[in-house]
Amino acid sequence: MSRKGNCLDNAVAENFFGLLKSELLYLQKFQSMQRFKQELVAYLDYYNNQRIKEKRKGLPPAIHRQQALSAA
Repeated sequence: MSRKGNCLDNAVAENFFGLLKSELLYLQKFQSMQRFKQELVAYLDYYNNQRIKEKRKGLPPAIHRQQALSAA
């Protein structure tokens, strides 16, 4: 357990859910729970396999992981 006021232990999860809300949830209205689930699965695929980040030298996560594993 971290001390009171030390939020470093859940920073990764809070960052992910913040991105999820700002990039998916707040941008559209969902007509049904089924439609939301479909969009969530599509977003998770995008988040894990396609999104490009500058700190990974412009590579999507899947390719960055492959390069890291082959280098190890």
